[in-house]
Amino acid sequence: MENNKRCIALPMENGLLCAHFGHCQEFAIVELEDNKIVSIKEVTPPEHVPGLYPRWVAGFGVTDVIAGGMGQKAIQLFNAQKINAFVGAPQKSARELVEDFLNNKLELSANYCHHDENHSCGH
Repeated sequence: MENNKRCIALPMENGLLCAHFGHCQEFAIVELEDNKIVSIKEVTPPEHVPGLYPRWVAGFGVTDVIAGGMGQKAIQLFNAQKINAFVGAPQKSARELVEDFLNNKLELSANYCHHDENHSCGH
């Protein structure tokens, strides 16, 4: 049975998706229930230390991250926290991006690969 609750984190700057994941002003934490947005809250991240954000974001119960740019190491750290990382998203508001995501209209310009223990995609 599929869990009907999801939580998506998006790195934001001036109300739009931040191009550089580690340098964002805040994160939008978007809670979903039955594929509908039930809340959007903005949280200020701690000072950026490599490897910190994936663990920090996981503390909010996040299931997915939508980002502009993110390094492979960060993607692997999110995957280790059982968080899907979607990279290469356009600069839009958190609400627009999540609505696109829910409607399968989110356009990602970067390669995305869901890594698990038995799979190697070579990037």
